[in-house]
Amino acid sequence: MTSVATADLALDHYLDLVGDGDERGAIALATALLDSGVPAQRVIVDVIGATQRRVGELWAANEWGVAREHAATAVSERVLAAVGARTTVPAARGRITLACVDGEWHGLPARMLTELLRLDGWRVDFLGASVPGRHLITHLHQTGPDAVALSCMIPTRLPRAHAAITACRAAGIPVIAGGAGFGPDGVYAERLGADAWAASGETAVARLAADWPPPWGADAFPGTSLGDEEYTHLVRSRPQLIATAMERLPAAYPTAHHYDQEEADATAEDLGHIADFLAAALYVGEDAIFTDFVEWTAGVLGSRGVPAGALRVGLRLVRDQLVDFPEATRMIDSSMARIAV
Repeated sequence: MTSVATADLALDHYLDLVGDGDERGAIALATALLDSGVPAQRVIVDVIGATQRRVGELWAANEWGVAREHAATAVSERVLAAVGARTTVPAARGRITLACVDGEWHGLPARMLTELLRLDGWRVDFLGASVPGRHLITHLHQTGPDAVALSCMIPTRLPRAHAAITACRAAGIPVIAGGAGFGPDGVYAERLGADAWAASGETAVARLAADWPPPWGADAFPGTSLGDEEYTHLVRSRPQLIATAMERLPAAYPTAHHYDQEEADATAEDLGHIADFLAAALYVGEDAIFTDFVEWTAGVLGSRGVPAGALRVGLRLVRDQLVDFPEATRMIDSSMARIAV
């Protein structure tokens, strides 16, 4: 039986272990796979990575709660550390700085890439989740790496990703971007000026091993200017936008009168997500960032028994405050048309 098949057979068992918060059992399973000859890369990608995707799906379908999802992720982080401790490869390729962009808290995918790069012979400085741009640049000046790998899983962080990419390249360090936040096929990574984009950790490893650093030409640094008046207004007015929407919510959605404080806080957070995804769409100039978010949110809320009308009310409460901003209102109207009544 191949190592890939062995890892595949372990997948369901591993999901049960992390779902039960069984750290010892999960580490024992990963260790047993390594002892049986399964390469560490396959344990990381085919067991830990594949399970983490499944955990996200279970949360979205409301089969797992937030606490269980967080606990499972924490167990996988410990398992990944155990796998890394079992494998040592000389750092012969060069040095890479790897970080999640400011505001991006999904650190496990980047942590998995860290181990994959180390297994391929790179020295990796993993700076962790949500790294402020100024601290990232300070680290680059102190260490002088051959590349920066930036992870962005959620499009709302794209403006900060753009700032980080611009600063890294201004410092003379090429950037490879990764994560779903950069859009399908990394289209936003290119728009923000990254040198390369990778769809997966293994793709990033192959890209960096093949022809890195990329060639620098006279026009290699695009200096793209993104964002406009609507984006700037939305970002600056975000607190008031949410506060006004919450004030108007009881009249627009009568059942809101019965919200307790926890539900009210969750509603304000949801309104904040609407504003943030709308701002990201305006910044990049891409409707799909917002419309895809709305469709995904409708599915998540539907799995929790929340009617589509509730989301439509939230969108309308934001829209009504942006009447002088045609791009924003057009995006909201387009997204509302996609929600089943």
